[in-house]
Amino acid sequence: MKKLILFISMAVLVAGFILAPKLSNQGKSNVVASTGLDIGQTAPDFKLKNVDGRMLSLAEVKDVNGMSPKGFIVVFTCNTCPYANMYEDRIIELNNRFSPKGWPVIAIQPNDTNIKPGDSFEEMQVRAKEKNFTFPYLIDEKQEVYPKYGATKTPHVFVLDAKRTVKYIGAIDNNPQDAADASRHYVAEAIEAIEAGKTPDPSVTKAIGCGIKGK
Repeated sequence: MKKLILFISMAVLVAGFILAPKLSNQGKSNVVASTGLDIGQTAPDFKLKNVDGRMLSLAEVKDVNGMSPKGFIVVFTCNTCPYANMYEDRIIELNNRFSPKGWPVIAIQPNDTNIKPGDSFEEMQVRAKEKNFTFPYLIDEKQEVYPKYGATKTPHVFVLDAKRTVKYIGAIDNNPQDAADASRHYVAEAIEAIEAGKTPDPSVTKAIGCGIKGK
């Protein structure tokens, strides 16, 4: 009897070791983590499809005045994430405020649309029209751009200067739920610091949002 109990105990223990990795990965297989860029590194250019059907690169982006930008506010965002939705008007406001000063927003949708059909190119076009986006809204269809940048959330912001040097990475501000209650406006502060010849402080914050869904 003791031998039988010992055998059953060993079998349960072995099964636990076999199943544990599988259980720990449940619900995580489609969320892609990446390392990406650090402050001071040069961000890669890209050529992605905009909601107007044109292929667009950073080299081709102009500010609202039709001039070559001083820099770029690259925002990885999407239609379906509640955090992206909460920040949508703030992204619009960033472009309205800073594009005239030479810092346009470039929004990129990074999710796998098979997993998130609401982030399809057609739905992006609908969203851009509904919200009257005045900035590019691009699709990272092959999911090649966001890993190079290191984006892991929607929204996730990368502020680049005119040479595509990374100056700030992270969140837009410190209050996703209520813009009026935000006490730090990280992206705005970063651009103001750069304009003043200073280093953004902080230059890196934690992006709060939904994990990017990869193939």
